Amino acid sequence: MTAKIIDGRAISEEIRREIAAETERLKKERGITPGLVTILVGEDPASQSYVTAKGKAARDLGFHSVQETVPATISESDLLGLVHRYNEDPRIHGILVQLPLPKHVSEEKVILAISPDKDVDAFHPVNLGKLVIGNPVFLPCTPAGIQELLVRSGAPLDGAEVVVVGRSNIVGKPIANVLLQKGKGANCTVTICHTRTRDMAFHTRRADILIVAAGRPKAIKADMVKPGAFVIDVGVNRIGTTAKGKAILCGDVDFEAVKEKAAAITPVPGGVGPMTITMLMRNTLKAALLRVSKR
Repeated sequence: MTAKIIDGRAISEEIRREIAAETERLKKERGITPGLVTILVGEDPASQSYVTAKGKAARDLGFHSVQETVPATISESDLLGLVHRYNEDPRIHGILVQLPLPKHVSEEKVILAISPDKDVDAFHPVNLGKLVIGNPVFLPCTPAGIQELLVRSGAPLDGAEVVVVGRSNIVGKPIANVLLQKGKGANCTVTICHTRTRDMAFHTRRADILIVAAGRPKAIKADMVKPGAFVIDVGVNRIGTTAKGKAILCGDVDFEAVKEKAAAITPVPGGVGPMTITMLMRNTLKAALLRVSKR
């Protein structure tokens, strides 16, 4: 058996078409254009690349898109002031501060400064708390993307045994909470494994759905996977470069071996990655719609 490849690029494009259509309807019927500001502190190349991609996606969808690039030397108080300014800007519905931040700036303070109503990354404790109690407004972008990949690829979620490898605040903990909720696209029994799990393979071999965000290349081998499982590989690891200097990437799953055992699997690249920015755009659209509903 060779696994079905879950094409994150194709699913992402499908969702973006839905977002674009809803954005056009919002403009025509209510005169509202979803607005997103991305705030970049410093000139880290990877962060610059991410912010550029987010801005382009927003413009392609017809959003009002603003990029604020500030020097790495900006004071914490000045950065908080910038966030506050966009909290008060009626043209902006979503605020994203690209992480990581310089060491002299508290990420916690910056995240707390963003209005929960504009927290389209869904990192604010208010939004995470609402997720935990089953009343989410925004879902964190990567977990939301994972859920969409599972739903749209036909994964049997209701009652499924899900094992999440990794307990980060960005992926592991929130995706566990997303999938254990009562409702469509969830209703799973969830186990989280991490670096102190005594027998990880015991747990992963039980998984109908295995989600891996371990940060270690090819950590999950074929003998750790249940036959017929759906495997979502969140990892992106640079393991070398080509002769032309292009990065060689791999996931946290031994893709070539596992794809001969799983029912479906995401590739790296081209699986989870394309979904994250798309879910950011969907959260921004939702923020705009919520603003309209409060009028």
